[in-house]
Amino acid sequence: MSNKDLMQRKADATPRGVGVMCGFFAERAKNAEVWDTDGKRYIDFAGGIGVLNTGHLHDKVQAAVAEQLSRFSHTCYQVVPYESYIRLAERLNQLTPGQHAKKTALFTTGAEAVENAVKVARAATGRAGVIAFGGAFHGRTLLGMALTGKVAPYKVGFGPFPSDVYHAPYPNALHGVSVEDSLHGLEKLFKYDVDPKRVAAIIFEPVQGEGGFYAAPSEWVVQLRKICDEHGILLIADEVQSGFARTGKLFAMEHYPVQADLITMAKSLAGGFPLSALTGRAELMDAPAPGGLGGTYAGNPLAVAAALAVIDVIAEEKLLDRANRLGELLKEKLHGLKGAVPQIAEVRGLGAMLAVEFNQPGSPQPDPDFAKKVQTKALESGLILLTCGVYANVVRFLFPLTIEDAVFEEALAKLEAALKA
Repeated sequence: MSNKDLMQRKADATPRGVGVMCGFFAERAKNAEVWDTDGKRYIDFAGGIGVLNTGHLHDKVQAAVAEQLSRFSHTCYQVVPYESYIRLAERLNQLTPGQHAKKTALFTTGAEAVENAVKVARAATGRAGVIAFGGAFHGRTLLGMALTGKVAPYKVGFGPFPSDVYHAPYPNALHGVSVEDSLHGLEKLFKYDVDPKRVAAIIFEPVQGEGGFYAAPSEWVVQLRKICDEHGILLIADEVQSGFARTGKLFAMEHYPVQADLITMAKSLAGGFPLSALTGRAELMDAPAPGGLGGTYAGNPLAVAAALAVIDVIAEEKLLDRANRLGELLKEKLHGLKGAVPQIAEVRGLGAMLAVEFNQPGSPQPDPDFAKKVQTKALESGLILLTCGVYANVVRFLFPLTIEDAVFEEALAKLEAALKA
């Protein structure tokens, strides 16, 4: 069936609230390439929004899932457990930053991991308050939306939201928010809105995802850790988008000299299969009573098999090194285009978690129209890009780290043409 016919069926059968970027439908995909139902080929620099660090249908991931499917697909771990769940938990306990004793619980979505991090923090501290940051994205559930620091499109028409959630400014030098400004915002919260002794956790993204790919300054993260220690608050690192080699480290928190108490992860954990995880200090993870954590599909055995294969692929194919190498090539390309594209205000990121932000030429005014035009021109040429940022003026890059060199070079040529067009 053609893309045109499917678009009409989509309009008739699905709600407009499920926004869809592309006007075509996937027929098949492999590594960094997607073919639509009309046979057109695209290079995928979106990766299912950061889910495909190991590419579409990596052979080892596909084989691991097929082998598991030949044995069983579901029992519900809380009813009949299975060894692979334990094995994945052991590996995540070992691989996440910090040498302290840890435990891991598995879930299905990033939002679930975030909500369960808050549950653990509240159970462990006996407190209710949670502080998040402007520009943050933590999910589309009610609590996820409450924590998210971006109104449109995520919060419009969906309130009221859960209480005891507060927001402070996230440091963003390009937009005039210094580390000191952010910390002063936290101080104001403690003076005006919530006693720090009532705060269970501070949750932050080491690199904001939907917010614009802004990496947290190291000195700011150190100060967050200090504030948490001073007031008995837990520090939650949301690594749903930044984890699993995207930043050139297995986890973005490895770029910082301090550690979080709890780490949420999802997206590229299982190479396209729905799986998330919460790893944290063992004594904190044991705070909820039996039955307080879990979910019918949490830790699905097919997704667990995929995740174990993903972790092996990252190590065997040296994807940490590759993330850094591809990131440098992309940054070099973008920096080289600044003269020809005066709208480029900043090129930034860690490893291969990179973005380019556009302002109006010679002005600090964000230029979302230019970002949209770049995205549209790229798509017309067969390159899938995502925008992000509070002002929608940022293009982010989430290509598979396994992308072939020739396909990557082809994509950079398409990107250059779209920027110049």
